[in-house]
Amino acid sequence: MKVRLLLFALYKDLAGLEEVEIDVPVGATGSNVVEVLRARGGGLARLPERPVIAVNREYAALDTELFDGDEVALLPPVAGG
Repeated sequence: MKVRLLLFALYKDLAGLEEVEIDVPVGATGSNVVEVLRARGGGLARLPERPVIAVNREYAALDTELFDGDEVALLPPVAGG
C-alpha cells in the first residue's frame, strides 16, 4: 500500500525533499515508515528512530496502524525562546 510522507524543517533538510510517497506492507505502522526511510541511506539515515509523527493531520503514536493513502508527517523538535 502507499502512504504519503511529509517532512518539515530539519527533516526536510536531511532528506532533501518535502514529501515522498512510499510503499509499505499492509498492517505497517509509523515505526515501519521510519525504518523504510532510514534504510534508504544518505541524509534519511540520520532521521531519529522515534520521531514525533502525525497521521492524517493528528498526532499519533509510532505503533499506529496505517492504511492505503494515509498521510504521515514527521515532526521535528521545536525550540524557541
